[in-house]
Amino acid sequence: MDPATIAGLILLGGIAIGIVCSLPIAIVIGTASFLAAIPLLGLEQAVLVTAQRMFTGINSFPLLAIPLFVLAGVIMNNGGIAGRLVDAAKVLTGRMPASLAQTNIVANAMFGAVSGAAVAAAAAVGNVMNERMVKEGYDRRFAAAVNVASAPSGMLIPPSNTFIVYSLVSSTSIAALFMAGAIPGIMWALACMVIVYVYARKQPGKLRSADRITPRQGVLVIWRAVPSLLMIIIVVGGILGGYFTATESASIAVVYCLVLSAAYRSIKVRELPGILVDAGRTTAIVMLLVAVSTALSFVMSFARIPDLISDAVLNFTDSGTVVLIIMMIILLIVGTFMDPTPAILIFVPIFLPIVTQFGIDPVHFGAMVVMNLSVGVITPPVGNVLFVGARIARLRIEPVITKLWPFLVAIILTLFLVVFIPQLSLWLPTTMGLM
Repeated sequence: MDPATIAGLILLGGIAIGIVCSLPIAIVIGTASFLAAIPLLGLEQAVLVTAQRMFTGINSFPLLAIPLFVLAGVIMNNGGIAGRLVDAAKVLTGRMPASLAQTNIVANAMFGAVSGAAVAAAAAVGNVMNERMVKEGYDRRFAAAVNVASAPSGMLIPPSNTFIVYSLVSSTSIAALFMAGAIPGIMWALACMVIVYVYARKQPGKLRSADRITPRQGVLVIWRAVPSLLMIIIVVGGILGGYFTATESASIAVVYCLVLSAAYRSIKVRELPGILVDAGRTTAIVMLLVAVSTALSFVMSFARIPDLISDAVLNFTDSGTVVLIIMMIILLIVGTFMDPTPAILIFVPIFLPIVTQFGIDPVHFGAMVVMNLSVGVITPPVGNVLFVGARIARLRIEPVITKLWPFLVAIILTLFLVVFIPQLSLWLPTTMGLM
């Protein structure tokens, strides 16, 4: 066999074995990439080139936005912002059937958009909402499922770390991607709200909140939440207006969150080191994934794996619709055992050249990929949001899954609407002149 074939077998086999053995995905990708580089370059050159590629992968100014947005999210999670957003969501949904569940969904979309992290949204909003819902007669399993299902909507609503990673891989405008995710993110939340509405209709007269908010109280509650929501306008508006880059906007977000938390008096100075450590731990994981995935992309390119896959797909079918369905199914499966960041870094360089041959816009494809992989964070066996939501509800994941599947069906149907109706993701960036 030629060296490229040997490298491909080592790469695919190493990743498969590592995943089956439940090893950390960053270690799996890094080790497999290094071993696959040996038959291509020799041992000495493989060590040198792999290390260089890993360093080059994270030596990026745009990538600095990710640790800064992570830090902003951790500050929000500890700064009492979740409670204010939940109260604001309650005002918006207070008269709807199953209003507390609807509040959970809206609050997750708002907090996820502000923090850009589904896990943070599920933890922060779940801690506020779960016991309230149980006290008002909700099945604990259903309450947990509502929280889990709605948390990833914030991964699509700007600003989003996942879109930043896709932008780096695809050389696509971050501003255009941010706007492309807005409508799909709102549709995700609406799909969850429809399922809750159907659930409430099956229990007439039940699940109505005992709390009633007067118009005067509602105005006050919304006013208290405005400073938190302003961060989205400042960050996204600044990027769209060309006042600062995504990285600069992330640093502004950190300062804004610190000022807001100080104004709320919700974070003490002695808590800041712990917040920095939490943010640093998450950042280290993300950056290691980016580094090893860069080495992986180099080895795959050197072994011509993307070209081989592209040729195989194009020989299999000449229908863009069939190609999209195949890719969506692959990404849905991949998302169940791999986080969105490494999945984007691995599969986008393979899939993007194929879809562009069929005239599919990279911005539209980005919205599809991010939404698709967001489904994976709420599905076993590696769904981080599923595990966090179940833990907060003090349940095992199995009972939560029994109540989660109707939400998954609605979300996947929404995903296919986004896939096959490009204007759902392209209308906003096109209207705003971003593409």
